Amino acid sequence: MRTYNRAIFFVFTLFILSCEMNEPELFNYIESEIESGKVPGIGLSIIVDGKTLISKGFGYADIQNRVPFTDSTVMNIASISKTFIGVSMMNAVEKGLLNLDDDINKYLSFKVVNPNRSNKKIMVRHLLGHRSSIIDEQKIYFTKSYHYGGDAPTNLGDFLKNYLSEGGSNYSKKNFLDKDPGSEHSYSNIGSALAAHILESITGKTFNLITRDLIFKPLNMKNTTWFLSEMKDQSRHAKLYKKDKNKSNFSEIELYGLITYPDGGLRTTIRDLTKYLSYIMYDKPVIDQPIINKKSKKNMLTPDFDQDYAKFWDTKDYIGHGGGDPGVATSMYFDPVNQIGVILFTNTSTYDNFYTLLKKIYKHGEALKNKRE
Repeated sequence: MRTYNRAIFFVFTLFILSCEMNEPELFNYIESEIESGKVPGIGLSIIVDGKTLISKGFGYADIQNRVPFTDSTVMNIASISKTFIGVSMMNAVEKGLLNLDDDINKYLSFKVVNPNRSNKKIMVRHLLGHRSSIIDEQKIYFTKSYHYGGDAPTNLGDFLKNYLSEGGSNYSKKNFLDKDPGSEHSYSNIGSALAAHILESITGKTFNLITRDLIFKPLNMKNTTWFLSEMKDQSRHAKLYKKDKNKSNFSEIELYGLITYPDGGLRTTIRDLTKYLSYIMYDKPVIDQPIINKKSKKNMLTPDFDQDYAKFWDTKDYIGHGGGDPGVATSMYFDPVNQIGVILFTNTSTYDNFYTLLKKIYKHGEALKNKRE
């Protein structure tokens, strides 16, 4: 997934003094945005005090065929995907398979060292906090990782080895910061994918199967997959759109897969992702074998280096993650104090009022909470 926007952290707090928005007003605003051609489809949910109070779609998943966007429409969610790496990593720590302070090379079949700081080890913890000194070399990442027309054909481990290990076909000193690992936050999709590959190395399973068995099945996330080929019915996948140059019409973007799929390639629905967020917020539903225990969850959501980012979870003001990719803008955040969670999907990355709408949705969550008290 592409570089995420830290402006998301300030979205909610700037709206505190505004008036409460009731449900008809919120829905009317959304419908007006769709009717005016600003956005093709919208999905949203609001969780308050452990209950999902709204889970709904608006507009179109497919403009040409007039297919409605619903809370069961499947869409790729970009960097929200990274939170699933965080959960999976903490599960591995619980099982004693992983130590966050170990050198990453303990768990890899190929060697990864920052050539600019060859005497400094990269720890697993550095990957989770985007402090590994591994960076996304844009020409390689965007041209090699994205595969339009279907799932990416290249193996994740092979891509990472060629990018990060000396002698690899895409290896360069430019793939690393000229700084010590751990010293600077530098958002890294490839570093995130490497964290997922470490899990593959220690479990002997591909990351898509790790998350299927650990998270999707226990939470009954029946319409959540990483690959298009895993979908039972691809017609349920939203079409993705961008605005034409004159911004008057939407043009369709071909569906795509990512070689580094753990960093942003998850495909899910509002309904399924709401189950996941509810579990993170409240440990509900109660399942026979918890995905991670409360101690691990607290650890996962506790920053190691600064207050803005924990272990693949944003933590400044609110907890969650945002995402953006071609034809995709997403957000999943919760307020641990007021116990309000919100999720927003749009099947375009060119919707200018995304954050305005997100503010309105959160504010409506506050209004719903006040009515319940």
